[in-house]
Amino acid sequence: MRSSIWHVHAISVLAGCTALALGATATVAHAQAGQAVQGRDLGRETLAVGDGWGAEGAGTSGGSAADASHVYTVTTWDAFKAALKAGGDAPKIVKVKGVIDPVAEGCAAFAAPGYDFDAYLEKYSPENWGLDTDLSGEPADSPEGLRAASAAGQDAAIKVNVPANTTIVGVGKGAGIRGGSLQIKGVDNVILRNLTIEAPLDCFPQWDPTDTATGAWNSEYDAVVVYGSTHVWVANNTLTDGRYPDSTLPTYFGQTYQQHDGLLDIVRGANYVTVSWNSVEDHDKTMLIGNSDSAGATDTGKLKVTLHHNRFEGIVERAPRVRFGQVDSYNNHFVVREGQSYGYTFGVGISSQLYASDNAFSLPTGVSAAKTLKKWSEAPLTAENNYVNGRRTDLIAVHNAEIPAETLQSGAGWTPTLRTRVDSPRVVPGIVDGRAGAGKVC
Repeated sequence: MRSSIWHVHAISVLAGCTALALGATATVAHAQAGQAVQGRDLGRETLAVGDGWGAEGAGTSGGSAADASHVYTVTTWDAFKAALKAGGDAPKIVKVKGVIDPVAEGCAAFAAPGYDFDAYLEKYSPENWGLDTDLSGEPADSPEGLRAASAAGQDAAIKVNVPANTTIVGVGKGAGIRGGSLQIKGVDNVILRNLTIEAPLDCFPQWDPTDTATGAWNSEYDAVVVYGSTHVWVANNTLTDGRYPDSTLPTYFGQTYQQHDGLLDIVRGANYVTVSWNSVEDHDKTMLIGNSDSAGATDTGKLKVTLHHNRFEGIVERAPRVRFGQVDSYNNHFVVREGQSYGYTFGVGISSQLYASDNAFSLPTGVSAAKTLKKWSEAPLTAENNYVNGRRTDLIAVHNAEIPAETLQSGAGWTPTLRTRVDSPRVVPGIVDGRAGAGKVC
């Protein structure tokens, strides 16, 4: 029996890893035979026909058609930004070699003259300021005004706009971006692959005394945001808090000094996105698909996203939280660690149509499968053939039995057709754990 399971596993790995279209440097015949592909150039690869929502219509080819003058290899953040600007929307391939870091000189490099964090804490402590008034009216020379000026400096330094018809790809196994924020905003046809992306650390979070009864620190900067863009493929990356997990963040005014926002948010009418073979690790607010209940005019009929063969480990919530979109989540492995903070996996939001099937969950003792779903608004979903700790589990039935105040309705109202292959959820952990993430493109 063991050899039979291994045989199925091996076939699935080969099939899953080759679910892509190969450019001039590789051949489909080699991939289908499971042979090693010599001279492979990830920058020339495109999303396979039928591989998720990103394959809808013209599909996603990124910068694969770039001529030689629009292929760049960069080793610094400044060179990365320059390469993205060069050539406008002409197809381009930007190869990241090594680790690039816009915050290499530390947060002090962005601080406005006169900014003093101790003075900020002194003035806005609950004892001195109270919890009834926000900081919006503070003058430019106040601690809040200087914080805002410092934040503007970081914003300008770490955000970069990704143009249309672009492929960004890491070279080899050690390529990455630390502390940058990739803005895929209002464009079409982008590919992001084979990078370790460490979430930006907000150097200057804002204290909001009126956020909940006790106040809260609020941060900016997603690692990757797809905003109003179409035909995007995010694959074979590792997205993580990296050196700065929330457990290392300090506490002020009795609240965590929150310096992270999202890892990968897909918002504001974005459409036709495939997210596959990524390792998503150690983060709280992980992935929003649709960022506001009031965005129906922008988001209705859009936010069509496929998530498959991703590994989520150490994630607190939003894997993803969905509003409006038709989201297909299959063959992902969700790992909750013993003792970690855990809220939920799938967030069911306003007018969402989530179709979650054939996923695997690894939950520790004491964490019920009921917690994998969280209801924010009345919106039916499909959740079928999902496995929890190796056993087939009806996630909706378990949720409704244990959390009757948030009763969920079954039936998303649509059936995904853009799937290249669906593996048995029993073997998904073995397949995904060995192949998801940066440096594991096979």
